[in-house]
Amino acid sequence: MSEEHLPGGNTVGAVRIGDVVHKRASPWTPTVHALLRHLEEAAFTGAPRALGFDDQGREMLSYLPGEAIGDRIPWPDWVFSDDILAQVGRWLRRLHDVTADFRPPAGERWFTGARMEPGMIVGHQDAAPFNAVVQDGRLVGFFDWDTAGPSPREVDLAFCVLSWVPLYSPGAARRLGFRDPADRSRRLHLLLDAYGYEGDRPALSGVIVRRARRQAAIMRSMAEAGDPAAIALLPVADDLERSAVEVEALPEVFWRRPGAAG
Repeated sequence: MSEEHLPGGNTVGAVRIGDVVHKRASPWTPTVHALLRHLEEAAFTGAPRALGFDDQGREMLSYLPGEAIGDRIPWPDWVFSDDILAQVGRWLRRLHDVTADFRPPAGERWFTGARMEPGMIVGHQDAAPFNAVVQDGRLVGFFDWDTAGPSPREVDLAFCVLSWVPLYSPGAARRLGFRDPADRSRRLHLLLDAYGYEGDRPALSGVIVRRARRQAAIMRSMAEAGDPAAIALLPVADDLERSAVEVEALPEVFWRRPGAAG
């Protein structure tokens, strides 16, 4: 059976053979596979299933059927729909609840270098539109779990907010197809309400700023070390840094849930 190259895949790339995705394995792949098996055992359907390794040493994952963005710019209209936004919030909350009791295997290793600690969840850490799969108006789930890892809930939620509201810099948002910056506060609270977020919403802005800058710093560090994928992502690092400045400038009222006291 022939290999079909899948678009996107800025880090390791992927091919599809039938209903199985084959990707170059990384040092953290066994830990990620343990996570995916945990999700399967919990009947969490919004993630691929870990299927082991092929005879070339590549990891094998089940294929999530549906529409993905791939290399398209601007992004398709479903990225900016209220219904998909709410589904993303519910998906993320379910993921966090299911992974709160995950126990990593001995010798756990994650892309970020973090370790699971009490009170943490395991987040996708890159649950952005470009990793989503949608079919007939329904969010099927997210692929590309290479950068999954433990963190407080807010750290994973912050990147989801940044990329889905979106809170990118105005130029980056327009390029991707989002043309209504006045609607961002409403979309923010729609996503947080769907997640069931009960934390301090104005304080979340600082988490988003730190997450954007940390992501950009990781990309720059990897690029300086000669990683070709990271070098290609340097314009994204620039956008993330500009987005951090944009988020810092948003007034506190932007973060206040409508009708909330204070």
